[in-house]
Amino acid sequence: MINGRMRLHVVANGTMTGQRYIDEVLLPHVRLFRAAVGDKFVFMDDNATCHRTLAVQDCLDSEGIQRLVWPARSPDLNPIENVWDALGRPVAG
Repeated sequence: MINGRMRLHVVANGTMTGQRYIDEVLLPHVRLFRAAVGDKFVFMDDNATCHRTLAVQDCLDSEGIQRLVWPARSPDLNPIENVWDALGRPVAG
């Protein structure tokens, strides 16, 4: 983030839906970072179901937020996948 940190968002009382993602994450946080960074801002999320709703895409489009396209669970783009793989192999064996 802009100063290297932001508060952890805890999803309480239910599950994260597309509309909650818009109301609790995109509009109050991502929109502000986009405004601060400017036109070169590219947003990266993952392929969680709540991130891929039409409402979320419409919100990003209406705010002029460009999304980085990338595959789910890609170890090249998401280093934590390498950790899960390394932990999973001994367990599976």
